[in-house]
Amino acid sequence: MKVLVLGAGMMGRAIAYDLNRFPCFDEILIGDNDSQTIRSVKPFLKDTAIRVIPLDANRTQDVKKHLLTVDVAVSALPYRYNYELAKIAIETNTHWVDLGGNNTIVQRQRQLFSQAKKNNVTILPDCGLAPGLVSIITHDIVDHFNTVDYVNIRVGGLPRYPQPPLNYQIVFSPYGLINEYVEDAMVLDHGKILFKRSMTELETLKFPKPFGTMEAFLTSGGCSTLPITYKKRIHYLDYKTIRYPGHCEKIKAIIELGFADEQRIDCAGQMIIPRDVFASLLAIRVPTGGEDVVLVKVHSRGTKNGRKRYRDYELIDYYDKKNNITAMMRTTGYSASITAQMIRNDTIKEHGVFCPEEIVPPGLFFEQLRKRGITLSIRERRVSS
Repeated sequence: MKVLVLGAGMMGRAIAYDLNRFPCFDEILIGDNDSQTIRSVKPFLKDTAIRVIPLDANRTQDVKKHLLTVDVAVSALPYRYNYELAKIAIETNTHWVDLGGNNTIVQRQRQLFSQAKKNNVTILPDCGLAPGLVSIITHDIVDHFNTVDYVNIRVGGLPRYPQPPLNYQIVFSPYGLINEYVEDAMVLDHGKILFKRSMTELETLKFPKPFGTMEAFLTSGGCSTLPITYKKRIHYLDYKTIRYPGHCEKIKAIIELGFADEQRIDCAGQMIIPRDVFASLLAIRVPTGGEDVVLVKVHSRGTKNGRKRYRDYELIDYYDKKNNITAMMRTTGYSASITAQMIRNDTIKEHGVFCPEEIVPPGLFFEQLRKRGITLSIRERRVSS
């Protein structure tokens, strides 16, 4: 069987690297349309059997031609491509995995269920970190408890050595980051799906040294379909982004000044879009390299055999210095790779359109993370009366 990774940026490289390190496909291809990206990815993958090919995601026939030659495709492209390319994957009878990132796109993909099932194709969006890994953790919580009172999901991709003024590091698209900050956050509250303003409900939480006290606030996208999937199983569920203290207040001020607006304004005789300026400045002025860390904390409470219990999940993953792979690449790219491998080895057999919480077996997934040095600690304790 053959696999194609679409997009040779940071996440695509991590996916291809992991597919090669845990080989279950006969051939691995990675495609991109940017010549500079292709040149830069070759040294990264030089000691592998991965074949780098030119591929233009904007050219339907180009994508279709390549999908016809592979059994599984994993997309690390921007989310705007995912719906149309998933449709092509169904036409070419190619299993499809992507990183998701936009609730509207994922809902459109889910409307392709009958076509995918008819063509014996598995379509799996949202297979990165959040959504993705945290979706599978939530699945594990629901499987473990008889009833679930709440699930609080907290995730952050951060610089290991923060620098002012934002104490942040660009680990994915600046536009994606801005979207998380300005689009409404989805919250499940006792059978009702609510939409709340992002960058609200600020809280603090503790991590082991050297991190200590961090802050977290509502953002969009991280829980994706979880409130819909578990509307009748979980009483309350929310998702917040973790940052170093003070980040939320600074970003909120920038947004309130209009720098995230998408309507054109006149600036010194030039019509500009403020969000483009904001994204460009983030890319220029905020670090994009250096060692990073991914922090995950999921806190839940439920009933097991008539007794109330807390069940907590914690993950701290660091930059891989030896292989020059960021923690965000590891936790996002490796998660997508594991999911693709589960399709390949028939761990995932169902056909149709699914999200990870519906179809990825948590125990086997966590085992695969451990093989990659990504340790998820799980702690359970009684609720004191």
